[in-house]
Amino acid sequence: MPKPVLTRSRLAASAAALLLLAGAFTLLEPVVEFHALIPLSAWLTHPVATWRLAHGENPRPVKLVRPAVHPLSAMAKLGKDIFYDRTLSGSGRMSCASCHSPQHAYGPPGDLPVMYGGPNLKTPGYRPPPSLMYLERQPAFSIGPDNEENETVTLSQKIAKSAHARRATKTAQSTTASAANLVPQGGLFWDGRVNTLQQQAGGPLFNSFEMDAGTPASVAAKLARAPYAGIFKQLFGQNIFADPRMAVAEALSALARYQIESPDFHPYSSRYDAWLEGKARLDSAQLRGYLLFNDPDKGDCAACHLDKPTLSGLPPLFTDHQYEALGVPRNPHIPANRNPHYFDLGLCGPFRKDLAKQTQYCGMFLTPTLRNVAKRHVFFHNGVYHTLMQVLEFYDFRDTDPQKIYPRSADGKVDKFNDLPVRYRANIDTIDPPFNRHRGEAPALTRQDMRDIVAFLGTLTDGYQQR
Repeated sequence: MPKPVLTRSRLAASAAALLLLAGAFTLLEPVVEFHALIPLSAWLTHPVATWRLAHGENPRPVKLVRPAVHPLSAMAKLGKDIFYDRTLSGSGRMSCASCHSPQHAYGPPGDLPVMYGGPNLKTPGYRPPPSLMYLERQPAFSIGPDNEENETVTLSQKIAKSAHARRATKTAQSTTASAANLVPQGGLFWDGRVNTLQQQAGGPLFNSFEMDAGTPASVAAKLARAPYAGIFKQLFGQNIFADPRMAVAEALSALARYQIESPDFHPYSSRYDAWLEGKARLDSAQLRGYLLFNDPDKGDCAACHLDKPTLSGLPPLFTDHQYEALGVPRNPHIPANRNPHYFDLGLCGPFRKDLAKQTQYCGMFLTPTLRNVAKRHVFFHNGVYHTLMQVLEFYDFRDTDPQKIYPRSADGKVDKFNDLPVRYRANIDTIDPPFNRHRGEAPALTRQDMRDIVAFLGTLTDGYQQR
């Protein structure tokens, strides 16, 4: 049999075939990389969609419905002036923006567990400030699912009903079932003690360890001397400052209008939003993190931090607005915690008073949004952690290796759940993954898994520039 002659055309064809083969292996690399995260059944039943997902694309893009953007109203502009006005505070050096920094997603500007305020900016607070972003869709505080039938039931009746209600396990794949749980949800602050942005703004303004503004009369007097006093009179009448309480009420309403109208507080402009709309790709680490975020056997983060758009196309808020008792370790750097008898019980107090006797809620705090979480440097209600890796380690080791999370007591035993009195520790979630694991069992996440989830959380930062 004669040997084949390697003509120039045949050499070119062979080289092209090798290049195609090399290209095929290059394209298959992400597929092989994700084979353990994307089940075989997905490849078989939805091959095209799965292929696109494995390459960082959203296989089913959606059109997100964002808030309409209009020029700020005169009242919202006034609210902006008030938001940055330091003269309203007792010290003359603290404004709303001092604790809710625009450069830090309207959250705390540093990594201190609490902010310092009062007349000399030396009085410590008790909790790190939550972000003011994405509160335009925050529901009012309630117990149980938010529906018309529930609206006609009093809070005390809801509490009584929830005491004996069965609770569905929360996982990233069964959020519809767990949404019917009769649990606390909604409201503002870490304990949901107020329902409106006006009330929320009034809390820090008059709080003695925050802005410490004094009385309504003293605030009204400062408003009357402010550069924007003329605008105040134009909007609310020439005699507005004659009634201090009315003047303060209008100022708080203006602050609320500013937060509602300004797109800075709810831009929905992250890389993840662009990915949902098919306008961006996730890189390998971000995509692995996304899959782990939604895997009930791994991160299960999406069980509480919902990452799917609503049926009407509203962007996800990355929270279910519910309250959880997670049992994070006590933070010794909070000055109030130097008193061994002091405990922050969340819904049970010390700042919320109406649920003090409902001890089944002690230790519960609001689930925050994860939008812009990579810009934050203090996490959980007591600011005990300062990096997202530390947060994920808590979820990973709380039950499987608690000595990595909690200190030892005087008898040498690991003092698990040490920031909650023993009598309330039964409230802590030990049902929902990954908290359904036990000591000595393998943790849900590897170190690489954690790094990948952190990479995905970085896609939730607003200001993504599409290319």
